[in-house]
Amino acid sequence: MRAVVQRVLSASVTVAGEVVGAIDEPGLLVYLGVTHSDGIDDAAWMARKIRDLRILRDEQSASDVDAPALVVSQFTLYGDARKGRRPSWTAAAPGPVSEPLYDAVCAELERLGTRVERGVFGAMMEVSSVNDGPFTVLLER
Repeated sequence: MRAVVQRVLSASVTVAGEVVGAIDEPGLLVYLGVTHSDGIDDAAWMARKIRDLRILRDEQSASDVDAPALVVSQFTLYGDARKGRRPSWTAAAPGPVSEPLYDAVCAELERLGTRVERGVFGAMMEVSSVNDGPFTVLLER
Protein backbone atom coordinates (compact mmCIF):
# COMPACT_ATOMS: atom_id res chain seq x y z
CA MET A 1 0.00 0.00 0.00
CA ARG A 2 1.26 3.44 -0.89
CA ALA A 3 0.09 6.89 0.05
CA VAL A 4 1.22 10.33 -0.95
CA VAL A 5 0.31 12.73 1.84
CA GLN A 6 0.31 16.48 1.31
CA ARG A 7 -0.09 19.19 3.92
CA VAL A 8 -2.80 21.50 2.58
CA LEU A 9 -4.69 24.62 3.56
CA SER A 10 -7.69 23.38 1.55
CA ALA A 11 -8.52 20.73 -1.05
CA SER A 12 -11.48 19.50 -3.06
CA VAL A 13 -12.47 16.76 -5.48
CA THR A 14 -14.90 17.34 -8.33
CA VAL A 15 -16.60 14.65 -10.43
CA ALA A 16 -18.62 15.66 -13.50
CA GLY A 17 -18.68 19.28 -12.34
CA GLU A 18 -19.92 18.49 -8.81
CA VAL A 19 -17.80 18.82 -5.68
CA VAL A 20 -17.95 15.42 -3.97
CA GLY A 21 -15.41 15.97 -1.19
CA ALA A 22 -13.69 19.01 0.26
CA ILE A 23 -11.79 20.32 3.24
CA ASP A 24 -11.61 24.07 3.76
CA GLU A 25 -9.15 24.18 6.64
CA PRO A 26 -5.57 22.99 7.20
CA GLY A 27 -5.37 19.23 6.88
CA LEU A 28 -4.14 16.40 4.69
CA LEU A 29 -4.70 15.48 1.07
CA VAL A 30 -4.04 11.75 0.73
CA TYR A 31 -3.61 9.86 -2.54
CA LEU A 32 -3.93 6.14 -1.77
CA GLY A 33 -2.79 3.25 -3.94
CA VAL A 34 -3.29 -0.47 -3.34
CA THR A 35 -1.31 -3.41 -4.72
CA HIS A 36 -2.25 -7.10 -5.01
CA SER A 37 -0.66 -8.28 -1.76
CA ASP A 38 -2.28 -5.64 0.48
CA GLY A 39 -4.76 -6.64 3.16
CA ILE A 40 -6.79 -5.27 6.02
CA ASP A 41 -3.75 -5.09 8.33
CA ASP A 42 -2.05 -2.82 5.80
CA ALA A 43 -5.12 -0.58 5.69
CA ALA A 44 -5.18 -0.23 9.49
CA TRP A 45 -1.43 0.49 9.59
CA MET A 46 -1.72 3.11 6.84
CA ALA A 47 -4.61 4.90 8.55
CA ARG A 48 -2.70 5.13 11.83
CA LYS A 49 0.44 6.29 10.04
CA ILE A 50 -1.44 9.00 8.15
CA ARG A 51 -3.21 10.23 11.29
CA ASP A 52 -0.07 10.27 13.46
CA LEU A 53 2.40 11.62 10.89
CA ARG A 54 3.84 14.86 12.27
CA ILE A 55 3.83 16.95 9.08
CA LEU A 56 1.45 19.75 10.01
CA ARG A 57 2.68 23.11 11.26
CA ASP A 58 4.84 23.03 14.39
CA GLU A 59 5.48 19.30 13.84
CA GLN A 60 1.94 18.38 14.78
CA SER A 61 -0.10 15.48 13.46
CA ALA A 62 -3.71 15.30 12.35
CA SER A 63 -4.46 13.56 15.66
CA ASP A 64 -2.86 16.44 17.61
CA VAL A 65 -5.03 19.15 16.04
CA ASP A 66 -8.09 17.23 14.79
CA ALA A 67 -7.17 18.02 11.17
CA PRO A 68 -9.37 16.58 8.42
CA ALA A 69 -8.21 14.41 5.52
CA LEU A 70 -9.37 14.25 1.92
CA VAL A 71 -8.61 10.72 0.68
CA VAL A 72 -8.47 10.02 -3.05
CA SER A 73 -7.97 6.57 -4.61
CA GLN A 74 -4.93 6.63 -6.90
CA PHE A 75 -3.99 3.45 -8.77
CA THR A 76 -1.29 5.39 -10.65
CA LEU A 77 0.90 5.31 -7.53
CA TYR A 78 1.77 1.80 -8.76
CA GLY A 79 2.61 2.87 -12.29
CA ASP A 80 5.94 1.56 -13.58
CA ALA A 81 7.56 3.67 -16.29
CA ARG A 82 11.04 2.15 -16.22
CA LYS A 83 10.62 0.64 -19.69
CA GLY A 84 9.35 2.38 -22.77
CA ARG A 85 7.13 5.45 -22.79
CA ARG A 86 3.88 3.95 -21.54
CA PRO A 87 3.56 3.14 -17.82
CA SER A 88 2.50 -0.33 -16.78
CA TRP A 89 -0.25 -0.62 -14.18
CA THR A 90 0.15 -4.34 -13.41
CA ALA A 91 1.26 -3.68 -9.81
CA ALA A 92 -1.97 -1.82 -9.06
CA ALA A 93 -4.68 -4.02 -7.58
CA PRO A 94 -7.97 -4.17 -9.54
CA GLY A 95 -11.06 -2.44 -8.19
CA PRO A 96 -12.58 -5.50 -6.47
CA VAL A 97 -9.39 -5.77 -4.37
CA SER A 98 -8.51 -2.13 -3.92
CA GLU A 99 -11.90 -0.50 -3.31
CA PRO A 100 -12.62 -2.40 -0.06
CA LEU A 101 -9.12 -1.53 1.20
CA TYR A 102 -9.55 2.13 0.24
CA ASP A 103 -12.83 2.07 2.19
CA ALA A 104 -11.08 0.36 5.11
CA VAL A 105 -8.40 3.07 5.33
CA CYS A 106 -11.09 5.77 5.32
CA ALA A 107 -13.18 3.92 7.91
CA GLU A 108 -10.19 3.40 10.20
CA LEU A 109 -9.26 7.09 9.95
CA GLU A 110 -12.83 7.93 10.94
CA ARG A 111 -12.78 5.42 13.79
CA LEU A 112 -9.62 7.10 15.06
CA GLY A 113 -11.42 10.45 15.08
CA THR A 114 -10.40 12.02 11.77
CA ARG A 115 -13.04 13.79 9.68
CA VAL A 116 -12.65 12.15 6.27
CA GLU A 117 -13.79 13.49 2.95
CA ARG A 118 -13.51 11.21 -0.07
CA GLY A 119 -13.22 11.17 -3.78
CA VAL A 120 -15.32 8.75 -5.83
CA PHE A 121 -13.54 5.42 -6.31
CA GLY A 122 -12.82 4.73 -9.99
CA ALA A 123 -14.21 8.05 -11.22
CA MET A 124 -12.41 10.63 -13.35
CA MET A 125 -11.73 13.24 -10.66
CA GLU A 126 -10.45 16.78 -10.72
CA VAL A 127 -8.44 17.43 -7.56
CA SER A 128 -7.68 20.98 -6.45
CA SER A 129 -5.53 21.94 -3.51
CA VAL A 130 -3.80 24.84 -1.87
CA ASN A 131 -0.63 23.33 -0.45
CA ASP A 132 0.74 24.53 2.87
CA GLY A 133 4.30 24.81 1.65
CA PRO A 134 5.81 22.23 -0.67
CA PHE A 135 5.32 19.46 1.86
CA THR A 136 4.65 16.00 0.44
CA VAL A 137 5.52 12.61 1.96
CA LEU A 138 5.42 9.14 0.42
CA LEU A 139 4.33 6.35 2.76
CA GLU A 140 4.70 2.69 1.87
CA ARG A 141 3.87 -0.52 3.69
